[in-house]
Amino acid sequence: MELSENKRISDADDAASEEKQDKDQREAIRETGDIPLNRRIHLLSVIGEIEGHECLPGNSKTTKYEHVLPKLAAIEDSPEIDGLLILLNTVGGDVEAGLAIAEMIASVSKPTVSLVLGGSHSIGVPIAVSTDYSFIVKTGTMVIHPVRMNGTVIGAPQTYDYFRQMQDRILGFIADHSNARRERLEELMLDTGMLTKDLGTILVGSDAVEEGLINEVGGISSALAKLGELIRMRE
Repeated sequence: MELSENKRISDADDAASEEKQDKDQREAIRETGDIPLNRRIHLLSVIGEIEGHECLPGNSKTTKYEHVLPKLAAIEDSPEIDGLLILLNTVGGDVEAGLAIAEMIASVSKPTVSLVLGGSHSIGVPIAVSTDYSFIVKTGTMVIHPVRMNGTVIGAPQTYDYFRQMQDRILGFIADHSNARRERLEELMLDTGMLTKDLGTILVGSDAVEEGLINEVGGISSALAKLGELIRMRE
């Protein structure tokens, strides 16, 4: 009788623990879009607009860099995580925040793989190429365009020099972490024939692979398989 009662209590504790774990996972997905997967792989989502030092409107989907940077540090430090999978569907956003996330991902010592889904535009491009290997789905898009700024802009040579400096930082990072040539990237950035109201280029699926930005066209199964391969090679 006592053994039966102990088993009932143990089963109740296990059920409560599983319920708490499920609740924590749902909360993590809702707040930051990340979740641990099987095989000690961590999933991190970069979605919507990348938020910088100023808060975006409450009705906007955002990726907050103050959430992502500590998470990446924890992934690097955790002995329970072997690899990182990053899903991207972002319109871009704050340049400084986007570059900070990209540099952080590039410095993670564990195997990393990115997968571009709907799109990875503007400052999302450096994030997509910052991993060890990258994928894009057939219908995924990447937009490369010059740096833009909202609000008051002072029409002085120093302002244009600052814009050029930011663009050089972005182009340099992309060229260093992909197979794309810097000169070609600048051509794509300043193209006048594709976007009706802006300079730049839209690359769809295999176009991004042909330009050397992304390694391969593929979906979630390909990304997980590649990450598993990189983890085994590291071990």
